[in-house]
Amino acid sequence: MSTVAVPSPPPTASEDAESLRKALQGWRADKAALIGILCRRTAAQRAAIRRAYAFLYREPLLNCFRYKLSRHHLLSVDFWKALILWTMDPAERDANLVHEAVKKKDENNILVLIEVSCASTPDHLMAVRNIYHKLFSCSIEEDVASSPALQEPLKKMLVSLVSSYRYAGEHVDMDVAKLEAAQLSEAIREKQLQRNDVVRIISTRSKSQLRATFQKYKEDQGTDIAEDINSRCSSQFGRMLKSAVWCLISPEKHFAQVIRYSILGLGTYEDMLTRAIVSRAEIDMKQIKEEYRARYKSAVTSDVAGDTSFGYRDMLLALLASED
Repeated sequence: MSTVAVPSPPPTASEDAESLRKALQGWRADKAALIGILCRRTAAQRAAIRRAYAFLYREPLLNCFRYKLSRHHLLSVDFWKALILWTMDPAERDANLVHEAVKKKDENNILVLIEVSCASTPDHLMAVRNIYHKLFSCSIEEDVASSPALQEPLKKMLVSLVSSYRYAGEHVDMDVAKLEAAQLSEAIREKQLQRNDVVRIISTRSKSQLRATFQKYKEDQGTDIAEDINSRCSSQFGRMLKSAVWCLISPEKHFAQVIRYSILGLGTYEDMLTRAIVSRAEIDMKQIKEEYRARYKSAVTSDVAGDTSFGYRDMLLALLASED
């Protein structure tokens, strides 16, 4: 469930655009006003605000934010980057995140590809692929397949994941679940996760079918499939496969772990933290917060507040909302 608290009734898009214009005036923008408007609006409302702003002032709202980002010192960079991502249409945001991720080698960026392809609905992933075409004049799968930052066999799985269009209904074939649970068990036992049948199952089956398959695996093996992948296969492919499994059937587990990792220890991985909170605030942040508390015995809001500062902290806390 979403943690975005929309006022009732909300101002019109034109009224919000005028308020944003005032907040952006001068050297020091009114960050509290920007947060109070944009972090209290749905994706559809933010899109309407962008249209109204462009009509009233003959310039894109995001360009105004990018100008502020280019002129502000380091303490404000994370705030403006987060605000830009939040104000984007969700599919536009994910397309931009993927475009940046395919250029880089580290696992955090590989996770972007897995999150977008596995934690999304089939229609959202298709929307991301369509807007990627328009923005970058190529396909996501083309860029993933040709990326020098990605190596086989991981690249093969990622191409399959980003190009999938899964059935979104509830129908489940238990005979298929039984067969494929056995295939997955054999692959994990023999540490051959890169097998074609594993990639096919993970990248093509519906989420309902996968839940049934993973439940059958647990009944047969007595352990959770993600736990077995984690304990028996320590390769990068194994880590990414486990993330795919979680994103497909238990995204709250994956994103709770991402948030924890991003703020654990010295310093903060701001891009990772921003991505997790901004991308899930309107989807399942309540479940993520519950999972985080159950697993780590602390609250997301207090941990984020303790590890961030200034406008960036205030924006993330606005999206997270208070603890119940």
